Amino acid sequence: MAVVWGIVIAYLAVTLGVGYYSRTRVKSSEDYLVAGRKLGVIMFAGTLAATEIGGGSSVGVAAKAFGNWGFSAFWYVVCAGIGIILVAFVAPLFRKTRAVTVPEIINQRFGTPSYVVTSVLSLLSLTVLAAVQIVASSTILHVLTGMPMAWALAISGLFVTVYTYAGGMWSVTLTDFVHFFFTVFGFAIAALFALHQVGGWGQVVAHLPKGHTSVDKIGWETIIGLIVLYFMTFSTGQEAVQRYFTAKDDKTAVCGSFLTAGLMALYAFVPAILGLIALSQFPDIKANDALATTALRLTPVWVAGLALAAVISCTQSAASGDLLGAATVLTRDLYKAFLKRSLDDPATLRATRLAVLGLGVLATVIALNQQSIIPLLIFAFTMRSAGPFAAFILGLIWKNASRNAGIWSIIAGSIMGFVWDYLNQPFGVMSVIAGSAVGSLMFIAVSLLDRNRTLSPLPIVASDDVVADSSSA
Repeated sequence: MAVVWGIVIAYLAVTLGVGYYSRTRVKSSEDYLVAGRKLGVIMFAGTLAATEIGGGSSVGVAAKAFGNWGFSAFWYVVCAGIGIILVAFVAPLFRKTRAVTVPEIINQRFGTPSYVVTSVLSLLSLTVLAAVQIVASSTILHVLTGMPMAWALAISGLFVTVYTYAGGMWSVTLTDFVHFFFTVFGFAIAALFALHQVGGWGQVVAHLPKGHTSVDKIGWETIIGLIVLYFMTFSTGQEAVQRYFTAKDDKTAVCGSFLTAGLMALYAFVPAILGLIALSQFPDIKANDALATTALRLTPVWVAGLALAAVISCTQSAASGDLLGAATVLTRDLYKAFLKRSLDDPATLRATRLAVLGLGVLATVIALNQQSIIPLLIFAFTMRSAGPFAAFILGLIWKNASRNAGIWSIIAGSIMGFVWDYLNQPFGVMSVIAGSAVGSLMFIAVSLLDRNRTLSPLPIVASDDVVADSSSA
């Protein structure tokens, strides 16, 4: 156990060190918020993948595989990769705005009411998403040390808040790059050792319920629903869109998206296999403890240390992206919307750092009171996407859409999403899909009925190449 502790602590120490090193690269709010818009394909793909492979894609997938999804839990991550590919096709459109947040783009197209509502929804959902990742991190500390869950949650929340505060997007990007590859290889090695320890895949299958290894146990309607869900939530999610603004040009953003999707597809099967191994060997444990228990009991201590450090690293990456996204919306959008003025660059940098601290505390408090993972993730996705999806996507591609369509679609979609979630998602249709469908219909209807109040054209800046040339002159 001492070896496991040593590896985990060493890894966390390196993460903190990278965070504080990143302070030296932060010269402006743009450096802090979007890494100076300088990332190449590899760095961009690494940070995007690490952001989207968090607690849900590791601890959550293992828990679902342990539970009623079986091996088909891998679709949770594969569908996320497909969603990222779909986002790649619209990424050049929102990158042309040279914005930093999703609400900024909504404001350019639909004005203040839509801007305020989208900002509030984005802030709340990102804070909840950060709480989910803190829960996932804390399950590892809880299993590893036996400490009370409340203490594990508090420590996890403090850690991610500190290193996000230090370096912002540069800190998040540099640590994400390390985190993602550490996660993939750490989990893969753990799965191989665990399979060997229990006597191979055949022995695992022999101890599983019938049909638990089916690739489509969750049903194709759920698989298709997850793809739609991810496209909607990634295209409107601040932590994902903010990553797209870090790429140095459109080609980098698109190529990086495809690379991210490929990496996620390769990774998807690993936590599902670990969850099945846990079910076959330790059927009486809690589902959320499946991944950590397998690593601790079925692998050598150095492998267990790598695997558990990998879990913590991927959840911390996702949490830091959520925290930074929430802080960005708070300081750049809500501050401006309510106080009717903007902060200058040094003040924006200071305010965003303070916002990271405050929101980190709030996310930790939420985590202390709600410790489910995937259900909480899906609720947060509904909160931020059910309403704004139509306004964001259709606003980018429909030049003659009505200004009134923005606010009405956001309100209608959000209400429908929450009602559908309250009704426990009738007919197996996810609440975010039901809400987005209603929002889209409302957007189209209002635009057609209100032809005389069209939008101003979306502000378009010079192409990436021109911007690059002018900035270097």
